[in-house]
Amino acid sequence: MAKSKTLYVCQQCGASYPKWSGKCENCEEWNSLVEQASEVTGKSAVSRSSGNQLKAQSIGSINADDSKSRISTGINDLNDVLGGGILQGGVVLLAGQPGIGKSTLLLQVVSEIASKHAVLYVSGEESAGQVKQRALRLGGSQGDDLHFAASTSADDIAATIRSGKYKLVVVDSIQTLTLGEIASAPGSVSQITNSSNVIIQAAKASKTAVVMVGHVTKEGSIAGPKVLEHLVDVVLQFEGDRYGGFKVVRAIKNRFGSTSEAAIFEMNERGLAIVENPSAALLAERQNADGSVVLATMEGSKPLLVEIQGLVNTTNFGYPKRTASGFDLNRLNLLIAVLERRTKLNLSDKDIYINVVGGLKLDDPAADLAVCMAIASAAAGRRLDDGMVVFGEVGLGGEIRSASSSNKRIDEAKKLGFTKAIAPASGGQAKKSPFITGVRDLRQALVDYLQK
Repeated sequence: MAKSKTLYVCQQCGASYPKWSGKCENCEEWNSLVEQASEVTGKSAVSRSSGNQLKAQSIGSINADDSKSRISTGINDLNDVLGGGILQGGVVLLAGQPGIGKSTLLLQVVSEIASKHAVLYVSGEESAGQVKQRALRLGGSQGDDLHFAASTSADDIAATIRSGKYKLVVVDSIQTLTLGEIASAPGSVSQITNSSNVIIQAAKASKTAVVMVGHVTKEGSIAGPKVLEHLVDVVLQFEGDRYGGFKVVRAIKNRFGSTSEAAIFEMNERGLAIVENPSAALLAERQNADGSVVLATMEGSKPLLVEIQGLVNTTNFGYPKRTASGFDLNRLNLLIAVLERRTKLNLSDKDIYINVVGGLKLDDPAADLAVCMAIASAAAGRRLDDGMVVFGEVGLGGEIRSASSSNKRIDEAKKLGFTKAIAPASGGQAKKSPFITGVRDLRQALVDYLQK
């Protein structure tokens, strides 16, 4: 006889438990278990299972011509991030902080694509009038090939995708969708997982490209179960400060291209625009004072010059404060320990602040030397020479390790009029180019290049 069963499902990882507990044993998140509506269970899934033999074919006999056709977004840098454009039948997940510009960017993209293909924009958060007002502000397409629908039903959206009338469908956002068969609230693990599966199956069957907007948590990770990122083909992360500065779109997963590319945008009254020369824009207001160092970094495969600012002040408390904006705080604490151990700097009673100008977030290991020199420059009240850029990874022994793509970093520095680079001596480029001044350890870099 069938009986009802109540489950408690983790909203982070999707694990289910027969009773409630304060902590999920699978992902170790606290207060993430939510009671799901009772479901009727009869026979077990194993006893009901049945299937047919699969019809396999050789890899050589598969026609892959359809996978070569891509839809251009009209933004070259965004096409590079996607691997050449949006693939037909591909599913893209775009996630970012609230108000950073996800809907603005997608409306600009669909307005461009609508000039060549039929596009559907589905919103579960905004009305038709709100989307129309934003389209007018952005100067978007007003043609008949750009269609809009307001819906939160994943079944209706999947049926529309399966019809094959549209080349591209944008769903804003996946956290608002619901399936009629599931009783849980929108945004729950079961709703997100099942709604995504229904839409993805419809996209693959009709070879329709789909872009889904995703929310993020307070920590900055994509909201919902981790399985959502595994289901889609491409995951794009929209980063930056929503109140100003540059905004960066990078791929953290891409089945059809590289994950090393990035597109840098800035917001203006006409929407988001590509920054043609971000290095010049980032250094336009720079003053060469103590604590200011120019880093030659890589944003994807593109070289970028960015200013690192350091501020060192005697603490008024027993425990000094360390703060980093755009740089990993744990890495900063490690570099401070290396500076104290391998040089004569005493930073145990100093508050230290590091800022990456422009709202960028650095993941480049070659930023270590620039951060160390900014701290030492601010602590000693000395500055670097004009026209000097810095890059290199710092080891725990104080050694300066080689950095990738040194040639691209140097070429970008030369374009903007810099005359010298402090770089690792072990990189091989220091011996070939008079532009590079090689350093082997952190102490040598500080003693030789911090001027009064």
